[in-house]
Amino acid sequence: MRKEDKTAIINNISEELKTYPNFYVTDISGLNAETTYRLRKLCFEKGVKLTVLKNTLLKKALEKNDFPESDLYTVLEGPTAVMFCESASTPAKLIKEFHKSAGGDKPVLKGAYAQECVFVGANTLNELANIKTREELIGDIISLLQSPAKNVISALQGNAGQKIAGIVKTLSERSE
Repeated sequence: MRKEDKTAIINNISEELKTYPNFYVTDISGLNAETTYRLRKLCFEKGVKLTVLKNTLLKKALEKNDFPESDLYTVLEGPTAVMFCESASTPAKLIKEFHKSAGGDKPVLKGAYAQECVFVGANTLNELANIKTREELIGDIISLLQSPAKNVISALQGNAGQKIAGIVKTLSERSE
């Protein structure tokens, strides 16, 4: 490969790293053409961009983007495919779903950069799958904030509300 071609690929990967806030480093070697097609189709449907890369080119693109030296560099060995995505948990869920449907252990998660954290090893797959999206977290916070108000309102509407109203009435009569 010519140096100009390598530079162009590094620039493209660097742009992908800027565009997508999360990426997973996987190993899809050993998949036949049909299984690879199904994986690529599933990635497309879920909004995940799957790209097979040379480790050295990915490392140079990471360095170009001032990605801090981390454990993620240690997983850049052997065949590598990168899953770029907007949602931090989508590729992990996709990998788990694909394992069930294909009946194998490929793709293998080597590492991931999700929500500005580095995850290394296939044992982190469940942890990554449970990461909530920004919208889910906002929904959880709103639910938590609404819960105390709902409890007070329901208490006032039920038997406790009648008791409170009776106490207030008694106190107002005594003060007169």
